[in-house]
Amino acid sequence: MSTQVTTGVEEKIAPLIGGINNLPTPPIVFSQIQKVLSDPNTSAYEIGSILQEDPAITAKVLKLTNSAYYGLSQTVESVRQAVVIVGLEAIKNLVLSASMFKAFSSDQIDREFQDYFWRHSLATAFGARLLGRTLKSRQTFDAESGFSAGLLHDIGKMVISVYMIEQARQIKDLKAKNPKRPDREIEEEILGYDHTHIGALLAEHWKLPAKLIEAIKFHHFPQLRENEDNNLPFLVNMANYLATLTFDVDLNEGKKAGIELVREETLAFVGISKEKLNAFTFHLRDEYAKAETFMEMAKGAA
Repeated sequence: MSTQVTTGVEEKIAPLIGGINNLPTPPIVFSQIQKVLSDPNTSAYEIGSILQEDPAITAKVLKLTNSAYYGLSQTVESVRQAVVIVGLEAIKNLVLSASMFKAFSSDQIDREFQDYFWRHSLATAFGARLLGRTLKSRQTFDAESGFSAGLLHDIGKMVISVYMIEQARQIKDLKAKNPKRPDREIEEEILGYDHTHIGALLAEHWKLPAKLIEAIKFHHFPQLRENEDNNLPFLVNMANYLATLTFDVDLNEGKKAGIELVREETLAFVGISKEKLNAFTFHLRDEYAKAETFMEMAKGAA
């Protein structure tokens, strides 16, 4: 992908991002937490003080902390206590999750799409965290950053669904006729660009970290990343494939309609075989089974 092509695409999308009056922004508390986490001396007290500014987000963070996903033996009653038990980075991801669910709650969203979108995004987030924590390879990954990147990797699709309703219908219709074609190819045909470019520009608009923006932009082609020190795109490429393989493919019948295969460059970069990566599907099912509260919140039921 040349710089000229990338620049041309961004010039097309920038007016879209800048012209949407109601484009959601992360709550102020998320931006504040992003800043304080860059300080190694940040305390649980400071995080608690920030979250107190948004009682709704605080309530959701505590609900997620006390969910089956963390399996805590005691009920966590304050954010400060939550920070001590699950850690600062985990709290940041819980705030990000709650913020995302709130930002894109809309009656205009195709409910079938919304359900699939959040299931896949959460599965990718949990998959990235799982791989980041347990994968023994030549790479060391930041599991919590992987969760953030996994949760946001397809956020451009949500922008299309909410703010480009007619084009979203066209994409859906074409996808129904060509189920084996990757979404990004259909988006390119209809829009002239795909969800990764939209998602990356939205992340820039939100002033998210550069490595996270790259992970969103290059999760299908991580070898094209611009920062060679950033391995998040490779982690998300694996997690995206793993989530699709785990929940969207009938292994018994060998169906792979529309599946985005993991890049050979990713396998080589990480130093892992596809067979070993595929074995993580069983672990991801176990992780996801404990995430019901996340999904309920995404659908506005919690």
